[in-house]
Amino acid sequence: MGFKCGIVGLPNVGKSTLFNALTATAAAEAANFPFCTIEPNVGRVGVPDARLDKIAAIGGSKQIVPTQLEFVDIAGLVRGASKGEGLGNQFLANIRETDAIIKVVRCFEDDNVTHVEGAVDPIRDAETIETELMLADMESLEKRVTSLSKKARVGEKEAKQQLDLVERTLKALEDGKPARTVEVSEDDQKAFQMLQLMTSKPILYVCNVDEDSAAEGNALSAKVAEMAAAQGARSVVISAKIEEEVSQLDSDEEKQEFLETLGLEETGLARVIREGYALLGLITFFTVGPKEARAWTVYNGAKAPQAAGVIHTDFEKGFIKAETIAYDDFVELNGEQACKEAGKMRQEGRDYLVKDGDIFLFRFNV
Repeated sequence: MGFKCGIVGLPNVGKSTLFNALTATAAAEAANFPFCTIEPNVGRVGVPDARLDKIAAIGGSKQIVPTQLEFVDIAGLVRGASKGEGLGNQFLANIRETDAIIKVVRCFEDDNVTHVEGAVDPIRDAETIETELMLADMESLEKRVTSLSKKARVGEKEAKQQLDLVERTLKALEDGKPARTVEVSEDDQKAFQMLQLMTSKPILYVCNVDEDSAAEGNALSAKVAEMAAAQGARSVVISAKIEEEVSQLDSDEEKQEFLETLGLEETGLARVIREGYALLGLITFFTVGPKEARAWTVYNGAKAPQAAGVIHTDFEKGFIKAETIAYDDFVELNGEQACKEAGKMRQEGRDYLVKDGDIFLFRFNV
């Protein structure tokens, strides 16, 4: 699994159209009325990576297995969602389990598509979403205070730690600041993550623009990009309509030709994935053999045993070493055997930091 993103937005911003396009399914009904998504839809897509195709060709692999990206499409939020308005907070719970939040904001004018607030304003929409998530986080934390206080008074160390985090985060939320602004020490990181706060998650703003603005964006998407930069978030411009059309084409050649006629070099999916990986600090490593070539995802800064554990927990427990080839060397020398002969296959131990594009063969004993 690459990472799991919750897609949120106000009704009629193109959220479900985007989900359909990204997952190339019609699982989420896209219609011009609020709450057409009655249950959270989940879709998985293979992460496109040209390096994997090259590795597979060189390795003579019968099967190519990309890493997976999971999207969770959540019903359109409205003001008061945290208090049960619209479809209410039953959908907010689904956001808590994601790695990041994609906030889809409408950056196009269309008289035929109504806006729940009566006018197009992506900054206001983004603030509405953030407010609802903050209110839901406050409610979640307030419920924990009494129980944690009792445990802390009788000397439970873990309860004291969590209570401190809860109180500091509540103060930030009451001051109108999301949980991600709270300073958390390395020792407290795990406890903080266990709080499962929605506003602690990284944000990727997806600006849904009209087809003519898909390449460069427009004035509205520029405002969103400025806001994202100020927040330490990231943003990407796409046209959900174009993505929907691309997803319905059969071949890669047709898709590329269609994109080129619109002045686009790649799909919105590719841009969303790239920005999402950058946002979360993710990198890709590979394994290759006659049966399959496969891509795997780890956090930047992961060590070799952790990468092995992504494949199987036993690999991490019994880790001995990682036979490692850099992607560029593998391609330039045309395979594993030539890399061995040229001294380009390295024996790396437990402290080796995984690099993007590394090709691994793990040695382990259990």
